[in-house]
This record gives sequence, C-alpha cells and structure tokens, in this order.
Amino acid sequence: MPAGALTGYMDVAQMTLYAFWIFFAGLIIYLRREDKREGYPLMSERPGGEAVVGFPDMPAPKFFRMPDGSMIQSGRGDTREPRLTPSRPTPGAPYAPVGNPLVDGVGPASYAERADEPDLTLGGEPQIVPMSSVDNFFLDPRDPDPRGMLVEAADRAIVGTIDDVWIDRSDPMIRYLQVDLNEGGRVLVPVVLADIDSRLRRVKVKALIARQFADVPRTASSTQITMLEEDRITGYYGGGYLYATPARQEPLL
Repeated sequence: MPAGALTGYMDVAQMTLYAFWIFFAGLIIYLRREDKREGYPLMSERPGGEAVVGFPDMPAPKFFRMPDGSMIQSGRGDTREPRLTPSRPTPGAPYAPVGNPLVDGVGPASYAERADEPDLTLGGEPQIVPMSSVDNFFLDPRDPDPRGMLVEAADRAIVGTIDDVWIDRSDPMIRYLQVDLNEGGRVLVPVVLADIDSRLRRVKVKALIARQFADVPRTASSTQITMLEEDRITGYYGGGYLYATPARQEPLL
C-alpha cells in the first residue's frame, strides 16, 4: 500500500476530510441551537397558535453568575401580553396597537424587561444620579446650563422647567434632564432626545406633545434610576416619534 494509506481504500487525507465534515456539521447544529435562545419557540399564525421549534431542538437554559452572587437566566423571554391586534385578517398582516402604545410599550415604544435595580459603578454605587445629590460634579461653564430653562413639547406648549440634571458617574456626562411639570410631578427626559436652545433658554422635546408628559414613566426613587426604568422611559419617548400624533403614522408622500 502507498504511504499514508490505512486500507486499500482509505488514507489519512480522506479520514481528515471526513473528520472535518463531521466537525463542521456539529458546529452548524450547535450554532443553530444557540440562536434559538431568544425569539423561540415561534408562534404560528394558524388557528390554535401552536409553537414552532423546528430542527434542532431548543437549547438547555444557560445561567450567568452576577457580581453579587445571584444567577440570571439567558433569554428568559418576555412574560407581558402585548396589546396588539392584526390590522387585517390575513396571515402576516402588521399588528396595530389597541390601547395607548406609549403606555403599553409596543412597537417603537417597546422596552426590555431588564433588572429593576440600578446599574452600579465599580465602587458599587448607583451609576446615574441627580447632580444635586453629589458634590464632586459640575457643569462645564463653556456649555449651556439647562437648569431653569423652559421645556417645549412638539405642539409648542410649555410643559415645565428643568430643575436638575442626572449625570453618569462612570462616564461623566448628562444622561437625563429632570422636568418639573406645570401640572405637578417630575419626569426625566433623555438628553439625547432633547434640543437645548441656549439663546431662547428653552429645551425642545419633539418626541411628545404636551398632554403626553403626564404619562411618562416615573422612577421609584428620587436619587437613582433602575435599568428597567431607563428602558421604559427611553421607550416612551422613542415611541412618541411614531405615536405622538396620528399624522406621524401616515406616509410622507
């Protein structure tokens, strides 16, 4: 037999090729199972709404140990029942909200069910806090100070006044503007969704009209914000770019 031959019909090169095929097939199956950790099982739109898993099966739950020793499960899934209904009776029709989409958290106003606890710094302190609650932070005098500025909604109504800013202690910057509403109460506005006009001394928030500020999700604490609250607040304002007025849901042309 020639060098490298195992039998009269097989040699080392051929066995190496077969081993690679087996490894690659196993890799594809493994990756296909792993990508089913979120979004599966699919719910069929056929009568009965049976679950569709397909091949291969769902992977076993994966758990991660957090710095505090607790365990969380990856891809826990969403336990909320979305307040949506098909816009047409045909399969594949888009869903339309049945209530207030900003409050219900659907479509662009949706949010992830993150942990209802604050994100922490390396020192174990809440990461995002009001600047009035800490002593070692200040606003650069070269930048406009939004405190005291009026807040203008998308319908040009004045809804309140900025009375504080919430800063990120790990990445020193403003994250939220705190609004003292004319109708009572305080809400946070993500600074990336606010237009600060230093000349007019106004903060323009184009995401919402005036009456929608009353339903902005609040924080349970006046000195810290949880990761879940962050997602809910950002989702509320983000959804306003589509749902704030009926005209925003219509085509441009």
